[in-house]
Amino acid sequence: MTTAKAYRGLGMEGAIATWYTKNTGRDLSRFEKTARLVAERVRPGSDVLEVAPGPGYLAIEMARRGLTVTSIDISHSFVRIAQENVHRANVTVDVRHGNASALPFADASFDFVVCVAAFKNFSDPVGAINEMHRVLRPGGQASIFDLRKDATREEIDAEVERMQLSPWNAWVTRWTFSLMLLKRAYSRAVFEQMAAQSCFGRCDVTSDGITSEFRFTKA
Repeated sequence: MTTAKAYRGLGMEGAIATWYTKNTGRDLSRFEKTARLVAERVRPGSDVLEVAPGPGYLAIEMARRGLTVTSIDISHSFVRIAQENVHRANVTVDVRHGNASALPFADASFDFVVCVAAFKNFSDPVGAINEMHRVLRPGGQASIFDLRKDATREEIDAEVERMQLSPWNAWVTRWTFSLMLLKRAYSRAVFEQMAAQSCFGRCDVTSDGITSEFRFTKA
């Protein structure tokens, strides 16, 4: 029996993962901002799961704020890179390999689940949302941050400018946004429909720049 691929598009392995790591690591302020936001929503020491952490920058920042952090990624390259980054940062993060739609954790294991810039690439989005619901404790929250489907070219240009990339990498990043990521991104209406189909039943939506945050609470 053939197992369905867990992600859409190219896998983030090898040279692609290394390129992504170098470029996203040029400006850590957005990871610091998100880590502060998560830390403000939970008690010190709370158990937090990051789904699809990539190089682990956000997981590291959350650990620095006293949270107990676990991360899981489908990319073997990102698991290795995140483990190396965690070691260099001298913090504790449990970095694991796994699928967002089949999380290898017991029910009610976490107080908060966060996923940044990766959800649009999941091949089973509603399944991933349901898994977030399953591993959350009652009253726990989940936040998915991802690209707005209606982000304009001007907004994307401004975001790329803030990333402080070389001219070549800036061009590649704009091309990736325009020809790949925007096509995969979900509109607010579609995301709300998926939330309604999920175990959560609904979500709250806010936007900041080219990103929307979809917030869930487990009853």
